[in-house]
Amino acid sequence: MPQSRRDFLRKTSALAGGLALSSQLQARGHSSVDDVIRIGLIGCGGRGTGAASQALSTEQNVRLVAMADAFRDRLDNSYKYIQGQLLDNDLAADRLSVSEDHKFVGFDGYQKVIDLCDVVVIATPPGFRPIHFEAAVNAGKHVFMEKPLAVDAPGVRRVLQAAKKAKEKKLNVVVGLQRHYEKLYTDGWVEMMQNGAIGDITTSYVYWNSGGVWVRPRQAGQTEMEYQMRNWYYFNWLCGDHINEQHIHNLDVGNWVKQAYPVKAEGFGGRHMRNGKEHGEIFDHHAVEYTYADGSRMISQCKHWKGTSSKVTEIFQGTNGTAPAPGKLLTKSGYTLLDHNARRDPNPYQTEHDVLFAAIANGEYRFADAENGAKSTMTAIMGRMATYSGQVIDWEEALASDLDLSPKTYDFKANPPIMPLPSGYYPVPVPGETKVW
Repeated sequence: MPQSRRDFLRKTSALAGGLALSSQLQARGHSSVDDVIRIGLIGCGGRGTGAASQALSTEQNVRLVAMADAFRDRLDNSYKYIQGQLLDNDLAADRLSVSEDHKFVGFDGYQKVIDLCDVVVIATPPGFRPIHFEAAVNAGKHVFMEKPLAVDAPGVRRVLQAAKKAKEKKLNVVVGLQRHYEKLYTDGWVEMMQNGAIGDITTSYVYWNSGGVWVRPRQAGQTEMEYQMRNWYYFNWLCGDHINEQHIHNLDVGNWVKQAYPVKAEGFGGRHMRNGKEHGEIFDHHAVEYTYADGSRMISQCKHWKGTSSKVTEIFQGTNGTAPAPGKLLTKSGYTLLDHNARRDPNPYQTEHDVLFAAIANGEYRFADAENGAKSTMTAIMGRMATYSGQVIDWEEALASDLDLSPKTYDFKANPPIMPLPSGYYPVPVPGETKVW
């Protein structure tokens, strides 16, 4: 049975308590025509479609007015899904107001979307995010941007520069590291550890161990560029490996609790189970030990091994206690300091949009997530550099790296940065041989 609009909002509004604004406040805070906040979607895959649906489910007077994707079929499927979500949740159909001439296909459609909207939702593969974020900020647009924010150090530096400009322009930027908007984390857990509830954090353990993600078979007539774009998860110029695309969530929590970023990383990784032609060039497992300036360690694991144990969480050891799971804190003697019951918590994917659009409607500058998002992205990239090379990687040296993974030309007829060998397999990083600078 479809969820009603009333039930939907009741479930997703709790964390944003007090941020649902009256129409009078909205009128003071936003000045576009008829007070409509115009949204543009760049990247119409699953996450972009979900993010757009969540943006359209906020309390504000919002319209999705433009969409762009590299592929027309993904754009069309996204449009139909959003249309269905509006119907299922009793939302006005005109919240989806994308005319045919505002649907853009190809590598250059992002700029056309940016020109038409007030808020840009960026959910393209990570390799494109520095380009799209920079363009949105230069155009003076508020941004919701999925993680990670880049795939290499030049991209991270580009995002950091744009983040500085966004702050100067007072543009709200929310990054899809949704744990920052999840009560399980924000309702005391992280803050209490930062304030010493379990003493000094000596060791952090962060995990994203799962069975892996989709593969899209090669189709007859596809160029190599189209094939890799369709299978972006398996190529570093697009994804940055799963340590970057998925495990960034857990690495980010480690940095958040420590209020710092690692100064070095060392580790190992490789391909054990997901090692076919269809798995491109990325590893299927990484194990990294990060060191912070105070000498504490963050022990990191991520793997894509089907049929093995799954574990996606963060654990912290302090001098006076432990955090055995998100929302839980114990003293050294086992006394419970915090045990958060998340059963009725609102959906953080919705909350991050609720608070962003409330701030925009009210004319408030409240969110500047891009700098942290870029540095947590760099944490993941530094880990990949360590596992690919087999070397100890220094933060400053890694951030200064000029190794640019982007293609020379963005065109479906052009060759992407990595090409298959005559065997059909792709070159795979070899620790001890692969250069990461």
